[in-house]
Amino acid sequence: MNYGQKGAWAQDALRNAASAVSSTSSSMLAVRDVQNSGDEGGDPLDLIPSEKLEYLLKLVRALFDARFIASCYNIAVLFTISVFAGLHWRKFRNDRRQWLARIRGKKSDSVQRTTMTSTTTVQPPSSPASSSRSRPGTSTPTGNWKDNLVDLERSPLLRGRTSSLTINSTRLGRKSTTIGNTVSSWLARQPPPIPIINRTLPSNGTSLFIALWILLNIFFQMLLIPLRWDFFFVFGDKMGFMFIVNLPLLYLLSAKNQPLRLLTGYSYEALNIFHRRVGEMMCFMALVHFVSMVIWQFVLAEDWMLASKTAWAYFTHPLILCGLGTFTSYELLYFTSLGSFRQRWYELFLASHVVLQIAALVFLWFHFYTSRPYVSLSLAIFVLDRLVWRLRFKRATVTADIQVLEDGQTFLVSADWDILPRPRPSQDQQPWWKSPPWSFFSFFHPNKSILNGWHPTDHVFLTVPSLGGSHALQAHPFTIASAAPVINPHSTSAAAGEQQQQQQQPTHAWFNLLIRSYSGFTSDLLRHAQAGHARVSVQLDGPYGSSHALDMLRASRSAILVAGGSGIAVTFPLVWALLQQPKQDLLLSDAEEEEDEGEEDKVARRVSPSTRRQKQRVHMLWVTHSRSHRGWIPQEQFDELVALGLDLVIPEPTEDAGRPDVAGIVKGWILDAASDGLECGVVVSGPDGLNRTVRNTCADAIGEGLDVRIAVEKFGW
Repeated sequence: MNYGQKGAWAQDALRNAASAVSSTSSSMLAVRDVQNSGDEGGDPLDLIPSEKLEYLLKLVRALFDARFIASCYNIAVLFTISVFAGLHWRKFRNDRRQWLARIRGKKSDSVQRTTMTSTTTVQPPSSPASSSRSRPGTSTPTGNWKDNLVDLERSPLLRGRTSSLTINSTRLGRKSTTIGNTVSSWLARQPPPIPIINRTLPSNGTSLFIALWILLNIFFQMLLIPLRWDFFFVFGDKMGFMFIVNLPLLYLLSAKNQPLRLLTGYSYEALNIFHRRVGEMMCFMALVHFVSMVIWQFVLAEDWMLASKTAWAYFTHPLILCGLGTFTSYELLYFTSLGSFRQRWYELFLASHVVLQIAALVFLWFHFYTSRPYVSLSLAIFVLDRLVWRLRFKRATVTADIQVLEDGQTFLVSADWDILPRPRPSQDQQPWWKSPPWSFFSFFHPNKSILNGWHPTDHVFLTVPSLGGSHALQAHPFTIASAAPVINPHSTSAAAGEQQQQQQQPTHAWFNLLIRSYSGFTSDLLRHAQAGHARVSVQLDGPYGSSHALDMLRASRSAILVAGGSGIAVTFPLVWALLQQPKQDLLLSDAEEEEDEGEEDKVARRVSPSTRRQKQRVHMLWVTHSRSHRGWIPQEQFDELVALGLDLVIPEPTEDAGRPDVAGIVKGWILDAASDGLECGVVVSGPDGLNRTVRNTCADAIGEGLDVRIAVEKFGW
């Protein structure tokens, strides 16, 4: 748009403004004279002095420019998402390729590239560690291993090994590799909590990304803003518009069913930290917008520009009242979302989050006409997620048993059901680009409830209506602690597929939630079970989660899992998937890539589970507070995993022996794998201190040039 067009738009806007204020007792431009001029057929702008008219035209043009620039903000957001989507799918394909190559007994591209290597000597830590080191499957004896746990604090970290480890690693150039390792190590590192307030900080990489997003908002806010006091209204107005254009992003990040999981590999709970930062930034924008408008009204604006001469007339105007309602609603949302508030009054947090969001959108709809497309999109995201997907497609009702465990503060919610075999796709099925438009929504699996199965690290929202009161409307998140059921894949051959469908039997799913009693809902449910109600009807909303951790571990030839307390609900299903599903993994890979494989691959399909176990080392460390916590997982299941090759380490409980040397154990496993040229995938789930220790241990290893990847599974509430 050229300068002349902007001037015409500005003049039209001023004429409309003059007509809009005609019913106001005191107006911006002596409305009576303007109205009389309009009634006589003249131009209302002719009565405005030329210098004031020129200023107003510049002000309106500046407002148009500011709003246009702010409206381009979401283009930058979409571009950023597309970049992350490309990186995710590239990594996903590489992980998939490495996993298939490993279970089929072939060398992946990354392994083949290590033929040209340089030798690096890495010294192991000199301090003793709380781990008994041995080859996979021997550190924990079979049988009653609970009675045979050694004093790990007095055992050497590297038993029977030399003082140095020779590690083969790919070196493309020492200088560039060193810089890359240093940067990667810094990005993976997690700083200590903020002193005094003791607020946990994310990794440096996450903090850097959030800082760049804040700078992006500042850039769009300040771009082409006139830095003059008489144009301060443009600054305040644009700040409000930046608030509006961030609305769809805020609601998209909060949705449980969202395309970002498929595009970036991160589910909503992993993106929850970014959702909070977006909400905090928007609350700050709303505050700046409110203060700026007040300053303009009562300090900077000249008297001839004001329609409301008094504070009462200004704050009781319907437009301003709706703005105050929006501001109050979102600020209350911020305060009720603080960690201290959520932990004490989680039920109130849930209820207020729904009510205040709807109220804020309604107020904003009437406060600012231009916001309505963004409000409509945000409301659509909210309604589709809450009412359509979660209540219609993702919710299931089952009968569950509640078993109180030995410590008296932990209980299991268990259920089981049959999962019917997946139907074989039709030979005449159309490709996605020829399907009708409404079939697009099936891409998000709206009809997949918990009754259709789940994956390791998935979680559900639990509702127990029989508790009465508000509990019937509450849904609380819990990680699924049981192994994911294996659904037999269909065959790509038509004849084989028909025969297989006739012979397939339903898969039986065993579902467990491991719940620690604190206060509110969990305390009420524990008392309900102790009162004799051991069998209740529950509603399950889910599953939700991401396969990022499992994909990473499958692609690594050395898998390390660390659990703290109830974090075993995350690591146990992962270990089970790694060790108990070799045959199903091969079937799945055959079903997906049968068309592209050669004779050598067809022979590799008959690789036995024992051969597969030789190709991947699986270690798990479980830190418990009390000896009774070991009963959370049945002994027989641990025995079975150890027999399959799991290197299991369970130190003495922390209440008896203090905290073990987690960093030493993990570093020893990493060095042991690196000495044999194996890449490591590390997953940790536990308290913040444990997560930070393992993350920083991996960051140190990355800085030393070792091939280590880390994933922290922490529910972001």
